Amino acid sequence: MIGLVADNGAVRVDINELGGGQIERLLVDGLDLLVPPERHEHGSGAFPMAPWAGRIRHGLFTFDGVEYQLPVNKPPHAIHGTVRDQRWTVESSTHNAAVISTVLAEPWPFAGRVVQRVSLLPGALSLEMEVHTHDGPMPVTCGWHPWWSRQLTRGGPVEIELHAGSMYKRDDEGIPTGEFVDVQSPPWDDCFTDLHSPVAVLTWPGAATLTIESDCACVVVFTEPEHAVCVEPQSGPPDAFNLEPAVVEPGQPLVVHTRWEWALTG
Repeated sequence: MIGLVADNGAVRVDINELGGGQIERLLVDGLDLLVPPERHEHGSGAFPMAPWAGRIRHGLFTFDGVEYQLPVNKPPHAIHGTVRDQRWTVESSTHNAAVISTVLAEPWPFAGRVVQRVSLLPGALSLEMEVHTHDGPMPVTCGWHPWWSRQLTRGGPVEIELHAGSMYKRDDEGIPTGEFVDVQSPPWDDCFTDLHSPVAVLTWPGAATLTIESDCACVVVFTEPEHAVCVEPQSGPPDAFNLEPAVVEPGQPLVVHTRWEWALTG
């Protein structure tokens, strides 16, 4: 476990390099902004999504004339990539920054590598992800899946202010169709685009605010869990390999960023 600390210990970030490269805890002035693992077994922390983000319909896609079948790990679809289930290697680590990496391997059919850079700044956490291919062109999407605490130990439940101009229409399988519609009211398990800066602001009245910035083209927002809300910056929509495939080449990785800036209000 890598521990980053700032502000004389008032801010702490725990990164589990052996458990999928997940940020397990973001603790600010005693407030767990991310759901800590002891509070929820399967919906906690913030994990990296690569080499795809969100769902791939039935785990099937065709690239360069070849059809590929991914493991259907959330039937009937493949979801959230492979690297969240892998061990990562610590490339470097200090009291306020870390670089970790992992190799893309089976069941992903292409050779490559993913790098995460995590930096704890004054009042903010900066994240960068690189997805590299080794042998030839490779389709890719990537991003982060944070589980933000719905209720902190003080203040009111979280409120979401989303800055998006449109959202993807979903079909009966919950997969984007490629069509766009106006932003609708929550509850959401939806992908939004035409993003404005900041992408979103989370407010826990009487406790804290969190501003989410990103250069990702999309954000998925999931408001259905009772214990958390998810605001997930990702480079493309779910099922991107069948809708809007981005392709990386050797020496030309996909690189995305997000920055989470907080302020205490209570």
